[in-house]
Amino acid sequence: MAERRVNVGWAEGLHARPASIFVRAATAAGVPVTIAKADGNPVNAGSMLAVLGLGAQGGEEIVLSSDAEGAEAALDRLAKLVAEGLEELPETV
Repeated sequence: MAERRVNVGWAEGLHARPASIFVRAATAAGVPVTIAKADGNPVNAGSMLAVLGLGAQGGEEIVLSSDAEGAEAALDRLAKLVAEGLEELPETV
């Protein structure tokens, strides 16, 4: 299973707009991805309610994972998005 550990780059954490950006990117990744707090249970990264339910705060470590073919590249893109707290989806997502 491929995994990336990254700190949330959005000051407000994964709430509202940042969560929406992340969920769209996770859905566009084309592989099933889960997201979890470092000490928590993984949830579907493509579900807005599940991502909001994590309550991930800015600077907090999260874990992205997937066991699908092509997961390495998808997780790299998602980790970059989360770490940098991008306000828009990059064209590469």
